Amino acid sequence: MPASRSDVADFTYFLAIARHANFRLAGLEVGVSASGLSHALKGLETRLGVRLFNRTNRSVTLTAAGEQLHAAISKPFEAIGDAVESLNLYRGAPAGRIRINVVADAVTLLLGPVLPTFAERYPDIELDIVATNRMVDIVGEGFDAGIRYGGTVPEDMIAQRLSADLRWVVAGAPAYFERHGIPTEPDELRDHCCLGVRLGNGSIYRWEFEREGTEFAVAVPSRITLNETSAMLVMALGGVGLMYATEPLVAPYLAAGSLQLVLRDFATSGPGFHLYYSSRRQVPTALRLLADLIREMQPLGL
Repeated sequence: MPASRSDVADFTYFLAIARHANFRLAGLEVGVSASGLSHALKGLETRLGVRLFNRTNRSVTLTAAGEQLHAAISKPFEAIGDAVESLNLYRGAPAGRIRINVVADAVTLLLGPVLPTFAERYPDIELDIVATNRMVDIVGEGFDAGIRYGGTVPEDMIAQRLSADLRWVVAGAPAYFERHGIPTEPDELRDHCCLGVRLGNGSIYRWEFEREGTEFAVAVPSRITLNETSAMLVMALGGVGLMYATEPLVAPYLAAGSLQLVLRDFATSGPGFHLYYSSRRQVPTALRLLADLIREMQPLGL
């Protein structure tokens, strides 16, 4: 039996549900409510006469029939998507929609200075940006690309540098130093109030330093641990404790005098921000244009 128009639309929804194993996330990708997706899937299963997913309150998994359908149609639908994307070459103004998973600091430091120009230059391109420090499977969760620090990009991805290396520093408020003094050696941080950094994988970050060309890490004491830099800034500005961050992030507060750097001689540098994406997919024109503009404007150098 040939596929109907409704089948073709529902196949798109089916593939999104299979990618995310979650109706809400799939709905965000295709712009349909979770209940709308559920209704469409039930209609597709009724027309095909088979159940495609096993659904419980906790999981959504493909049935054997669903796995067979997914294997049969996923590549043809990817080819259709690539063919439609290639038409951007013939448009007067590029169009499309891209989803990007971005480490939170990159939104402030990298995208913030660039997006006003991007929006003005490419008004028909839609950006869906998810800012999170949690490591995610960008392919499995339906993202076109991710932006992270270079040292954390998965090895099986294609990566493009978007910024120069970044210097990591320790900063605190003048009021904090008046109460607790100024550390002159990294080891002295054990006697200070430090704001702990929880990484995207759940571990606690050991602050990294450099002495005479050798890097080393210090497990600082942390009565307060946070996973987001904006929250750390609030705490540090309030004199709660010392924070560890990239120098560009604290630069405005250093200029205003509301934060001060310590342990400057021990500061170390790490890989800057990189764009990364799967080698198995054609790079969307909108994504290429965004990367080109970042390299053109160079908000963090290159």
